[in-house]
Amino acid sequence: MRESAQLVSKTLGMIAAEIKPGVTTLHLDKLAHDFIKDHGGEPAFLGMYGFPNSLCISPNEEVVHGIPKDIPLEEGDILSVDCGVYMNGFYGDHAYSFEVGEVAPETKKLLQVTKESLYKGIEQCVRGKRIGDISNAIQTHCEKHGYGVVRELVGHGLGRTMHEDPQVPNYGRKGSGKVIKDGLVVAIEPMVNLGTHQVKFHKDGWTVTSLDKTPSAHFEHDVAVINGKPVLLSTFKYIYEALGITSNEEEPFTMDF
Repeated sequence: MRESAQLVSKTLGMIAAEIKPGVTTLHLDKLAHDFIKDHGGEPAFLGMYGFPNSLCISPNEEVVHGIPKDIPLEEGDILSVDCGVYMNGFYGDHAYSFEVGEVAPETKKLLQVTKESLYKGIEQCVRGKRIGDISNAIQTHCEKHGYGVVRELVGHGLGRTMHEDPQVPNYGRKGSGKVIKDGLVVAIEPMVNLGTHQVKFHKDGWTVTSLDKTPSAHFEHDVAVINGKPVLLSTFKYIYEALGITSNEEEPFTMDF
């Protein structure tokens, strides 16, 4: 599973270097499709439930499941890129929200807080705790900044199929939900709106936007519980290398494989 997750990570790192004003999301999708195939994987999203592309790319007020389009990115956009890989019988699935050029300060803060909430959730993914502890940690961190935590879309278990039990909401009560055990692998993915938590589902059957059309952020990691503790199978390091970002945020959740 780590190999599948790492190929997603490398794909997102490759994409990170290509995101700039004037580039179309359809072009990014083609790059990702070819990169995954060239590295021995299959684009997991392509054809899944009828999805037409290899990446879910969701700009600005789009929350998730955005369909790549032949429309150029603009300065100040934000862009959730969600990627899935199937390889060696297992799935990898994670996401990052990118800035396109210089974005508004309030939008930059939304991205920062949403990514922080991802790691708050990962901290709770330990043996003996419950799924609700992950959910509550994400919700608490985001709502104290006044953001809307999306209810209708959730994280999930991951393995030989893309979406397995348990569901991992980004809101909930401490001590609720299934007990976390060794061997569990989950995709934790806060989806957070600058304004209301309410969303709109569009007629194309895929696109989801914030109801008030405020920007939405989305970050996702694949997390395994090993020896009682959360271990990242995915990484943002390839993104950070492409963007020149220095970060030690993943250090508490890494191990040698």
